[in-house]
Amino acid sequence: MAQPSNPKIDVFREQILQAAKAGTPLSIEGGGTKSWYGNRHAFGKLETRGYSGILEYQPEELVITACAGTSLKEIEDALAQKNQILAFEPPHFGDAATFGGAIAAGLAGPGRISTGSLRDFVLGARIMDGKGQDLSFGGKVIKNVAGYDVSRLMPGSLGTLALLLEASVKVLPKPAATATLRCHTSQAHAHTLLNEWAGQPLPLAASCWIGAANSEEYGELTIRLSGAIAAVKAAIPLMSASIDTKELDPTVAEAFWRDLREQKLNPFTNLGVDETLYRLALPAACGPIRLPNMSNEIVLEWHGQQRWWKGPSDDGAFAAVKALVNTIGGHAVRFRQGANVDPAQERFTKLSEQVHSQALETVQSRLRASFDPAGVFATRRLP
Repeated sequence: MAQPSNPKIDVFREQILQAAKAGTPLSIEGGGTKSWYGNRHAFGKLETRGYSGILEYQPEELVITACAGTSLKEIEDALAQKNQILAFEPPHFGDAATFGGAIAAGLAGPGRISTGSLRDFVLGARIMDGKGQDLSFGGKVIKNVAGYDVSRLMPGSLGTLALLLEASVKVLPKPAATATLRCHTSQAHAHTLLNEWAGQPLPLAASCWIGAANSEEYGELTIRLSGAIAAVKAAIPLMSASIDTKELDPTVAEAFWRDLREQKLNPFTNLGVDETLYRLALPAACGPIRLPNMSNEIVLEWHGQQRWWKGPSDDGAFAAVKALVNTIGGHAVRFRQGANVDPAQERFTKLSEQVHSQALETVQSRLRASFDPAGVFATRRLP
């Protein structure tokens, strides 16, 4: 079915067709709060902020549909009025963050370990491909997809596949109760505790351990419980029996999880001019690993499946980190770079560098050729 005409979408189509004709890629940008993320480039911009607004919100169906340029804060405020949330807790990294930018970045906050990734919540999407075609995939209900769900390709694509125009995502009710516990323990013991608790019927919603990369030293383990009031109340003494914990004041706890999501805690903010903040994605069973500089602080999220570590920026250091995590089935990203770091550095572990993902490189190439044969979105922001 043909999509209704919209002047802003017509402008997008004209930009795309002109770029295809000229052979000059376009960089899609919303609020620009994540423009630093991904491989650097100097291509012209296609700005989405002018195409904004919540198109449909059905609180009883737990679904919201909005234009890509809609402020992320506007969406979260609308959900809050109905006591609902974006359960994947997308980081904003700035007040101008947009709905489309959050989806394109594909980043999720502390709650990802219990609720799922951003991709898990995308129900449908309206996109414009590199040929200027206005296409819709998926729908506005949870089970509405027959065959391959193209809308799930948009999260994490960093604008290198197509222009996201609109998206429908599943939302969730705000938990009835939330409590945050904190204790001091070693990284190795934190892993043991989290694995034990994850195997029990506990409302364990998020975790964060911060300390030296040396697994023998003590650090600070913070745990968030969310769910039914009775479940949260019952879990607190059970978990406190395993290790001495204290419950944080709700205001302090809320600020901590927000600052963790937005990377405003000290381990993130004190990035040296010649350093890189590495993001390591590791298997659930992976315990402490030996990084090149064990004295630096490391931040463990998602029960250790996501780790943040600051280290040298040179290619040799990145190659060593990639080799280490690849041997255990993970991957690494140069997430943030210091001011003096060469912006031309490759930021990601490539699909071809991992045995389990090599075959996907061919799939990725075919998808890009299908959606964007002229290379309008080929900014190489994502390899």
